[in-house]
Amino acid sequence: FSIFISSVIAHYFNCSSLQSSSTHFLCVTAVASPFSNMAQSMAYNQAAGLGGMLKKGHQSMDGLEGATLRNVEACREISTITRTSLGPNGMNKLVVNHLGRIIVTSDCATIVKELEIEHPAAKMLQLAAEAQDFECGDGTNLVVSFAGELLAQTEDLFRMGLHPSDVVAGFTKAGDKMLQEFLPPMAELVPAMADGRAKEELVRVVSPVLAAKHLGSEEILAPLVAEACLGTMSSSGPASFSVESVRVAKILGGDISQSHVVHGFVALRGLETSLTSAKDAKIVVFGCGMEASATEAKGTVLMKNADDLKNYNKSEEKKMEEIVKSIADSGVKVCVAGGTVSEMALHFIERYGMLCLKIGSKWELRRLCVATGATALVRLGAPTADEMGHCDHVHQKEVGGRPVTVFSQSDGNKTSKLSTIVLRASTSSVLADLERAIDDGVHAARTACKNGKLVPGAGATEMELSLKVSA
Repeated sequence: FSIFISSVIAHYFNCSSLQSSSTHFLCVTAVASPFSNMAQSMAYNQAAGLGGMLKKGHQSMDGLEGATLRNVEACREISTITRTSLGPNGMNKLVVNHLGRIIVTSDCATIVKELEIEHPAAKMLQLAAEAQDFECGDGTNLVVSFAGELLAQTEDLFRMGLHPSDVVAGFTKAGDKMLQEFLPPMAELVPAMADGRAKEELVRVVSPVLAAKHLGSEEILAPLVAEACLGTMSSSGPASFSVESVRVAKILGGDISQSHVVHGFVALRGLETSLTSAKDAKIVVFGCGMEASATEAKGTVLMKNADDLKNYNKSEEKKMEEIVKSIADSGVKVCVAGGTVSEMALHFIERYGMLCLKIGSKWELRRLCVATGATALVRLGAPTADEMGHCDHVHQKEVGGRPVTVFSQSDGNKTSKLSTIVLRASTSSVLADLERAIDDGVHAARTACKNGKLVPGAGATEMELSLKVSA
């Protein structure tokens, strides 16, 4: 029919070229019809395209308005929340987490962690704050606030048409110039830390860090942090220590002026025995409980008379007495159990004049082993000389109406590689805030031992660098 129409048109217009084009018209029509059918079928196929690759209910956003500016806005909102907590006069935030726990703090890493952020871009800021806290222990608020402000400045650049990779290249170039040219001269304005083993130098470094977290308490906490750090340093080689070697024991009540340092370990519970003190004591640590072992399979014991019952109990008592006697004969004065201590075992421990302490946390057991040089045993029996620990003085005392057990080492004894800061405060929220401040101070002392260069604080360095970079 199309050939007929085209021939009629060609005859009417006296144009022979249309006759040859009719074959091409038919060819195009014949080839195009399968593709049109395929396009129609794809329109009805819900599994085709991006929707077929992703889970049902997904959201896909791209472009400047759809993705880039939304990410910038999310990061800016996070920095707006945390920037008011920056510095010694920063405001505390009251955060109620999903468990209903109330946290009052100005620490940025704690705030962003408890907020449970879901936005991917804002989550990256949270990860950056956690990495800063892990590496340096301080400066988390500066990381989040500075990143949010940088992203806020990029919004106008994106609207002008700059690509994000160009903006990143510009920031990288400015950062390199700042670190290589502008920052080193500023480190000469403040005297560097000369000796990492001098208490005065450590106090000078730690005081501004503690003041930024809890203003007014730095005069009390800074000497305590310096003393605790010095107690864990090795006597030879460069001044260095592990952050895990300085622990905090929080005891509610009193005020911060009653806080003190113990060169050793402090357990927040009393002894199980009536004896409460031992000097120059050998210590054995059991990772299990001190009780008769139970059988894996259930069994039935048939007792025909009272003598059978009496002999059954005596055999159990005899076995336990043999175990405790072997421990006492090895010279041990203090037994520490990581599980339950039976009444029978406690009776024989009292008979042989030993002290007994029960610690339920395996992390506390590890810290006690570090403080005394002991090895946690998984069997109940007499320890070898290498498995025993040593402590100069083990005693129980009452702090704030609470019994605590102190494992203290003398100043000249290098067996202990652990120091404990006994922290006192009136409320649990203040205790938690002071603990975070001490943790930041210990990290600052460790960093200063690695590199003693210092720069002016209170934001002076940041403002000067901003002026130099923008000039």
